[in-house]
Formats: sequence, C-alpha cells, structure tokens
Amino acid sequence: MNSLTPRQTAIYIALFASFVTVAAVIVIYLLNLKGGELLALIAGLLVFLSVFIFSSSYINKIILQKIIPLYKTIQNVSISKKDIPNDFDDKDILKAVRKDVILWAKRKTLEIAHLQQLEKYRREYIGNVSHELKTPLFNIQGYILTLLDGGLEDASINRHYLERAEKSVNRLISIINDLDSISRLESGELKLELVKCNIVKIFEESFEIHEMMAAERGIKLRFARKSDKPVPVLADKKRILEAINNLIANSIKYGKKNGTTTVDFIDMEDNVMIEVTDNGIGIEQKDMPRIFERFFRTDKSRSREMGGTGLGLSIVKHIIEAHGQTINVHSEAGEGSSFSFTLKKA
Repeated sequence: MNSLTPRQTAIYIALFASFVTVAAVIVIYLLNLKGGELLALIAGLLVFLSVFIFSSSYINKIILQKIIPLYKTIQNVSISKKDIPNDFDDKDILKAVRKDVILWAKRKTLEIAHLQQLEKYRREYIGNVSHELKTPLFNIQGYILTLLDGGLEDASINRHYLERAEKSVNRLISIINDLDSISRLESGELKLELVKCNIVKIFEESFEIHEMMAAERGIKLRFARKSDKPVPVLADKKRILEAINNLIANSIKYGKKNGTTTVDFIDMEDNVMIEVTDNGIGIEQKDMPRIFERFFRTDKSRSREMGGTGLGLSIVKHIIEAHGQTINVHSEAGEGSSFSFTLKKA
C-alpha cells in the first residue's frame, strides 16, 4: 500500500477533528439548544481549517528537519530549507527522497568498486615495476661482485661479465625511457609535431629496423597489397614510428616461426585505417581487456626472453590516443592477432 503524503495526512487529521466537532455540536443541538445547525457548520469549518493549517505546518516542519541532514549527507553540500522542495500538492517528497537515496547508494557502490579496482591495479603496477627493475639490477650486482672477487683479473670472464652487465643496464634504460614516455604522454607534457608524412615509408623503415629480429624467427614482414602511391597522413613521425615499432616487434615476439606479419591500409574517407596482422599464438579472450595495461604480458616467459619491457602496447595506445584516434585489437588464441588504428589523412 502506498504511503500518504504529508498533505493527505493533514487533511485526514483535520477531517477527523472537524467530524468530532460537528458531532459534539449535533449532540448539543439534540438537547434542543437554539442555533445548533449553524453552530455545527461554523464550528466544523473553523476546526477543519485550523487543524489542517497547524498539522500541515507541523508535519512539514518535522519532515524537513529529517530531510535536510539526509540531503547534506548524500549531496555532501551545505543546504538550507529553501533548497528542499516544500510543495506537497503535486509531489510526494518522501518518494523523491527515497529515490535520491537509492541513486546515491548505487553511485557510492560503483565508486567503491572503482576505487577497489584502482587499488588492485596500483598494487599490481608497483609489484610489476619492482620486479622489472629488480631483475636487471640484481644481474648487474652479481656481475660486479664476481669481477670484484677476482674475476676482473681473469681475462676469460671479465669482458664477458661486463658485456652482460651492459645488457642489463640497457634494459634498465629501456624500462625507464618507456615509463617516462607514458608519463609525459598522460600528463600532456609531450607535445606532438603533426606533419604530413607517408605512412608506407614509415612502415618500410620499421621493417628495416626489425629485419634481423624477424629473420631469426623466420617471420616475413610484408604489405597486404602492393602500392607505388604514397599514403599521406597527418602525424608526429617520430611517435608514430615508435608505436609502429612496438606493434611490429610484438608481432614478431608472439608470432609463430616461419609465419608472417602483414600490414594493410584501408581508405576511410577522412582517415586511413592501418592494420597490423600476424598469424601467431593469439590472445585469449580473458586477457583481451588488459593487453594495453602497463607491464601486462600474455606470455611472460617469451616476452622476457625476447627482451620486452611489457610497456610496448601501453605506449602504442597512448601515442594513438594523443593523435585523437583509437586502437582496437581482434584476436583468437592460436589464430593470431590484428591491431588496427586510424590516422587523419594529410
């Protein structure tokens, strides 16, 4: 059953009081007192009005006293009586407050869930950063200690250990540079220099950079269709090359031996869509929502073996978004992956 509004409650109280008054006057009338009928009518009307005004005002005051602290809590603002609706003719304030409280509770529940997710992500991120930095640092420490313990005088190992230490130092530098790039992209400190450039030439340059890496795994880097015409786009050449290098390197690391990495360009009116497709190990569906997270790896052993920092795809995402575009991925485990993004035509 629906609850009564404050106005309805006041009306019922006033009616009850007026009926009691009329009944009392009628009793007096029945005792043969003169003017009883008119007296009963006047008395009932006066009682009804006075009781209605008093009870309505009193009930409204009580309700507002309860509602104001509630609204201060759920809205987290300082409000007064004038900010609370007091017109009960067309609106049930109790229903409105109940609705607001339910919405507030749902909003707070979502905020708590979001904060818990952020806290989980923060813990994972700190743990991953610590692990990624700890591994090369411990390696460097081990090599140096070995050299200090006498290995420096041993010609058969001193140069070998110094070269290993250099590789670990380079890995540290790579991780720090990647973290710095992401941080500057997120904060907006890294300003893009958008110029007209041929995206085909940029991919050809990336193919040359990864030629040896691809040859080691027998992976062929190719274009889906041969085109002698340039494909001009508006982009920051240095940053786009960085993003493309990460995508090509990723396709080689997770590609099958003797496989292929294919690049295609699709005309989309004002934009050009670029697809980088491989026939490698693919990505499981449970990992898809997280592949652009920092340090997230679908195959940790292979990624570390190939020298990856786990930041490549995160950098790609930030660079593409800095260009005002988005990157998407389609993949199935064992069937390969396809990364696609758009760039504005020059």
